[in-house]
Amino acid sequence: MTITVKIGEAKTHLSDLLAKVEAGEEVIIARGPEPIARLTRFRPEKSVETVIAEIKAARAHRAKTTPEEIHAWRDEGRRF
Repeated sequence: MTITVKIGEAKTHLSDLLAKVEAGEEVIIARGPEPIARLTRFRPEKSVETVIAEIKAARAHRAKTTPEEIHAWRDEGRRF
């Protein structure tokens, strides 16, 4: 769920808004009717090793790609 608040309200209730962000909500801060900022929960970046392990795990369960499939992908949309 997204909540939109004005700047003054955001300054007054920052702790409450941050608690809502921690609970998974998104907060939009607006100056008048124009949104100027978004508060969302911080998600730390994954390490390269973790991402590589996830890709390898996902690929382990699918069929091998054939040379014909690769050629079809390469030629898709080409004009001969």
